[in-house]
Amino acid sequence: MEKNLDILLVSEDDVVTNQVLNTLDQEDSRVSVILAEDTVREVNRQTRDMIVFVQSNNDNSVELIQYIKSVNPSTYIIFLARDSDFTILRNISKAGAEDFFVLPDEMSLFLSRFPTIKKNYEMKKSSQEESTVVFGKGRGQIYSFYSGKGGSGKSIISSTFAQTLKLESAAEVILIDFNLQYGGIETMMSIETNRSIADLTPVIEELNESHVRNVSQTETHSQLEILVSPCDAEVGETLDEQFIAKLLRTCRRSFDYVIIDLPSDVNNLIVTAMEESDKIYYVLYPETSSLKVLKHYEELCTRLGIDLQSRLEIVLNEISKENELQQSDLKDILRFPISASIRRDLKGLQTYINKGEPVRKSPKEKRLIPFAKDVRKFTMAVLK
Repeated sequence: MEKNLDILLVSEDDVVTNQVLNTLDQEDSRVSVILAEDTVREVNRQTRDMIVFVQSNNDNSVELIQYIKSVNPSTYIIFLARDSDFTILRNISKAGAEDFFVLPDEMSLFLSRFPTIKKNYEMKKSSQEESTVVFGKGRGQIYSFYSGKGGSGKSIISSTFAQTLKLESAAEVILIDFNLQYGGIETMMSIETNRSIADLTPVIEELNESHVRNVSQTETHSQLEILVSPCDAEVGETLDEQFIAKLLRTCRRSFDYVIIDLPSDVNNLIVTAMEESDKIYYVLYPETSSLKVLKHYEELCTRLGIDLQSRLEIVLNEISKENELQQSDLKDILRFPISASIRRDLKGLQTYINKGEPVRKSPKEKRLIPFAKDVRKFTMAVLK
């Protein structure tokens, strides 16, 4: 029988090695075990589909994972950490690890989830380009939608983007509303609930996928998971940076795509969300005043140490011939790439906003309004 995947286990702990080997289906996959010091040589010698990397005593895991990704970006890396040090886990994620689990507490979680992770990877590997994407770019992609100027349309764009991701792929998607004071997503999605992000506070130290799904709401048409805002400034003030970081890390491990709707103001919570994000989509209305706000945002991020150059992309909203600036003008002004252009669609979009209905309801809708068509084009480009 042909073996589907080539899996490399990097481990110096015999007990962990035996537990992992008992989980891996060696009848179906080629499995090799090496020490951490042999990683570079082995990666250069042979391309692997998946690498399970157990944190070593002489910890240079971040550098090794960065090297693996530089040699073969498509290699799927699972990191098994020995402690829950926030800094190490964040650096591991940024280096390119798709999943991580903390030993020994999460060994059973890893053992139970690995067959699903492996199956998803096999589907991705074997699938050809199709209209419906079987799996996206990899687990745990966090995309934040932000604009320094209110009324830019980022909430309707982020919610429609999340819903389109879910409808057009087999990915697991969650939408999080970080507008803690006023909310808004629950209105656009016709959600009535007494539960919000704040209800995760009592379990934040042991937060897992089950806790998140118990609080999140499922949008009827797309089955998109949504964590709504408490819509209460006082409650929002009880949340801190550690809460946001742990929430996003848990969602990163449990969902293929985590979509965040950020408010326009910038505080410690929002900075944490931006730092955890793989992409920040800045929604820009094509006018001079919006460009000035974008410039102020760039300067603020420079002072705060937030790297924008590698992850900020522009989403132009309400494109129209009547605009003060056209897209051709902005290409010469903006320092960041333009990922999407969304046409002004007051006639088509306003009905959905007024009724509080989601813009997308089916993957095979025969007639999409211009706004939905543009968001779909944007989404499909992300899924490729």
